[in-house]
Amino acid sequence: MHKPMEFPDGKRYNTFVGYYRRRYGERLQKLVLDAGFTCPNRDGKVGRGGCTFCDNAAFHPGYSIPGKSLAEQIEEGIVFHRVRYPRAAHYLAYFQSYSNTYADLETLRGLYCSVLGHPSVVGIVIGTRPDCVDGAKLDFLADLARGAVLPGWRRCLKDGSVLTSPVVVVEYGIESCHDKTLARINRGHDFECACRAVRQTAERGIDTGAHFILGLPGETPEMLLDQCSLISALPLRSVKFHQLQIVRGTRIEKEFEAAPEDFLRLGLDEYVGFAVSILERLRPDLFIERIAGEVPPRFVKQTPWGLVRNADILHLLDAKLEELDTYQGRLYAQGL
Repeated sequence: MHKPMEFPDGKRYNTFVGYYRRRYGERLQKLVLDAGFTCPNRDGKVGRGGCTFCDNAAFHPGYSIPGKSLAEQIEEGIVFHRVRYPRAAHYLAYFQSYSNTYADLETLRGLYCSVLGHPSVVGIVIGTRPDCVDGAKLDFLADLARGAVLPGWRRCLKDGSVLTSPVVVVEYGIESCHDKTLARINRGHDFECACRAVRQTAERGIDTGAHFILGLPGETPEMLLDQCSLISALPLRSVKFHQLQIVRGTRIEKEFEAAPEDFLRLGLDEYVGFAVSILERLRPDLFIERIAGEVPPRFVKQTPWGLVRNADILHLLDAKLEELDTYQGRLYAQGL
């Protein structure tokens, strides 16, 4: 078996970082922002208490906290990332915390356009729920992406090219393709809602991503592998996978303590091997942004993988793909 030639960067899967480098000639680093949003399954619109796994404080860096202005978060985020990525010259403002389209259109317009006024910001990434978008919001984002909202907006990139419209990405938290799971984690929407939002976003030419959690209660390895065909059928540009992390103080922590047998808990080597099985079943042109997530140790009762970083996991993934002489889409191409 041989690695398909269409995968660049010397990889056996499509890397999202590589996609940005090829499209824009440089790395575009995300700056995580907290704009003070909430969610409809927290404020009573569709539910209370939020998703059972959720504690947003565990998933964003120290510079991104409520109470700081977006301008402060951007400036501190640039300083933070210059240590790790000193060659990064331009940034994507990543609205990550909670549901970042859960407001009226004029409020969203003001927030998005304000961060795009920073000279080092070349685009926005909007993390949200599929039940928090509508036609008017998506039409606005499509107009923003094609340069119709900010006339005269320009950014000169490192390779000498000029952007005349900002990068716009919408990233949906889908978490699972199984309605029973979505109900159990108090998600407040079903999978068809997610499919509809993804289709409506992609139809407007907006780059569309999705996030899934591996190891939610009640889900088996077979269920997780079966959903690969459903993910591949969606018009997504990119996808993220995170292992379920049992965060202190969440409702899922109590559920795990009461019934640990309902949870798929894999060691690091097992997880990497399982990630390979997922990649084999995914559409080969999907860009893979993450296969695992990090949570600071203070937020979890145990760190069964130790203090391994995402970069280390990616090295293990590369090695496993080489060892098995396999690649993203191998089984997808066979209709499996």
